[in-house]
Amino acid sequence: MIFFLTGFMGSGKSYWGKKWASVNEYAFIDLDEVIEKEEGKTIADIFEIKGEPYFREIEATQLRSFDAAKNTIIACGGGTPCFYENMQWMNDHGTTIYLLTTATQILDRVLTEQEKRPLIKKMNQAELLFFIEQKLKERTPFYNEAKYIIPSLELAAQTFANLFLLKQLPA
Repeated sequence: MIFFLTGFMGSGKSYWGKKWASVNEYAFIDLDEVIEKEEGKTIADIFEIKGEPYFREIEATQLRSFDAAKNTIIACGGGTPCFYENMQWMNDHGTTIYLLTTATQILDRVLTEQEKRPLIKKMNQAELLFFIEQKLKERTPFYNEAKYIIPSLELAAQTFANLFLLKQLPA
C-alpha cells in the first residue's frame, strides 16, 4: 500500500507522515526532499533558477517514480495535486489523505519558515495571509478529491492506523 499525504504548505504532511510511518512500520518519503536530492538544489533555488513550470515537471516525474512502492507514506508538496493530473494519478495508485488546515493555522505555522518556501519568501504577514487564502481557494477542489479528508485539529498518532483499519473492514 502507498499513501499520499496532500494539503497546503504547513498542514503537517511531513510531520504526520514521519510519525505515522514510524508508528506503523512504513517507509516515509518527502517528495520535496527527493527532488532536492535529485536536482542538487533546494526547492527555493529550483524555483528561482529554473522556474515553477520546470519544478512541476520534475515533481510529476518523481511522483510517478514511486508507482511500485509498498508500505510507504509519501508527503507531497502543497501544489503537487494541482498539476499534470497528479491527484488522479495518486488516487489510481494509492490512497490519498488530505490534511485540511485553515488559512490562519497555516499562517501561524509558516511565518517562521518563509525563507525555505519559495512562493512566500518575500511577503509580509498581511500579504501572506491573502496569498494563503487565494491559493487555498484554487487548490481546494484538487485536495477535495482525496479519499480521506482529515481536519488538522483531529490529527493524532493513531489517526493513520484508524484509517488503515477502516480500509480493511468489509463494506
